[in-house]
Amino acid sequence: MAPVHVLVFPWPLQGHINSMLHFAAGLLDAGLHVTFVHTEHNLRRAQGAEGAATPRLRFVSLPDGLSVDHPRSVGDLKDLAKSLMTTGPAAYRALLASALSPAAVGGFPALSCVVADGLLPFAIDVAEELGVPALAFRTSSACSFLAYLSVPKLVELGEVPIPVGADLDEPVRSVPGMEDFLRRRDLPSSCRRRPETQDVDPLLQLLVSYTAHSCNARALIFNTAASLERSALAHIAPHMRDVFAIGPLHAISAAPAPATSLWREDDGCMAWLDGQADRSVVYVSLGSLAVISLEQFTEFLSGLVNSGYTFLWVLRPDMVGASQSAVLQEAVGAAGKGKARVVGWAPQRDVLRHRAVGCFLTHAGWNSTLEGIAEGVPLVCWPFFLDQQINSRFVGAVWGAGLDMKDVCDRAVVEGMVRQAMESEQLRMSAQTLSQEVRRDVAEGGSSATEFQRLLAFIKEFGKN
Repeated sequence: MAPVHVLVFPWPLQGHINSMLHFAAGLLDAGLHVTFVHTEHNLRRAQGAEGAATPRLRFVSLPDGLSVDHPRSVGDLKDLAKSLMTTGPAAYRALLASALSPAAVGGFPALSCVVADGLLPFAIDVAEELGVPALAFRTSSACSFLAYLSVPKLVELGEVPIPVGADLDEPVRSVPGMEDFLRRRDLPSSCRRRPETQDVDPLLQLLVSYTAHSCNARALIFNTAASLERSALAHIAPHMRDVFAIGPLHAISAAPAPATSLWREDDGCMAWLDGQADRSVVYVSLGSLAVISLEQFTEFLSGLVNSGYTFLWVLRPDMVGASQSAVLQEAVGAAGKGKARVVGWAPQRDVLRHRAVGCFLTHAGWNSTLEGIAEGVPLVCWPFFLDQQINSRFVGAVWGAGLDMKDVCDRAVVEGMVRQAMESEQLRMSAQTLSQEVRRDVAEGGSSATEFQRLLAFIKEFGKN
């Protein structure tokens, strides 16, 4: 059979890149060639991208249309989306055209298909216009995808947008399969009217349209497992041409994902964890995007210190408003009195599988949620935005793998929930049972492993043409 060459194009954020790098690693493991697309800005920042390229993996880049000194922070996501949609298609079209001619790609076979982030609809449309089969990959949970898919119906029924001051514990009955446990507060945060202006976040319409667009792709791929999201997957399937649930990808591929973190990891925290007792440390990370206020930082810090447990806190330099990172790290050190360590970024999967970690205080981003679940670590979820609200509800109310702390940032609540997650035998057993189920999904013969093989066969068909 002719060699198969897949172009993988994630949305240019760390969480999307991580998930799709693990996917690329699985393709490489199966003998396929992969072209991985970064933005020029991210390729410059990526730690280790140059050394990660192999004879069957290459990294290429496209401009994102923003100036070199643009901060590209969480508040600028709409700028990035708009700029990428404006400048991306022409550069991407040229990249695809060159990849279709094997002579031009340095020994790589001609391109067989594209797997593009579902948040990049132009990447699917342009590929199909050029005769390249395109699949969509969603790096978020299937349950959040189903919520976005259901938004037009929720709007029709008057359930969305949620008015300012409304009772957020009011049940939401129109997302299929979630009628018994979903509340207004569990819908993506952009479903709520904004308190300052009473208007609707334009991000909502954007995400709803991107979600609907996935039905145009040859197939839709989720980094999830049947044991976690069987119901949501079943409700999504009739709307799509095909659906593959192949996760958690970080646990399925024998090949390590190429290390291209946009943040420099602090490996020193692993030696520090070696010196801690089993299940004695609270690991705190709110992901690569969340920005919190100084008041919220103070509540978290007080709650963690008052819990009495040692903690490892990932505090990105840009995480607390305009505050100085060094001052905050000093504050944590002083308050923790030797029972705390602060790092700018951590090797998270290594941290979560370390014997010293007893619970994970997380923003409930999908990668972090999967990594915590896979290691059987109880979660305390403080969701920030997007899919995180619904993920945290599933963690607490459906999977029983942790606690949902959404819409509250109070030291007493932080202290109480951290203690419960560290001390509840029932929570630990529930988290470990779920971990075993997910591990079965990714093992040979499990649902995710079987689906990954089905996906490889699906992709290899495109290589025959």
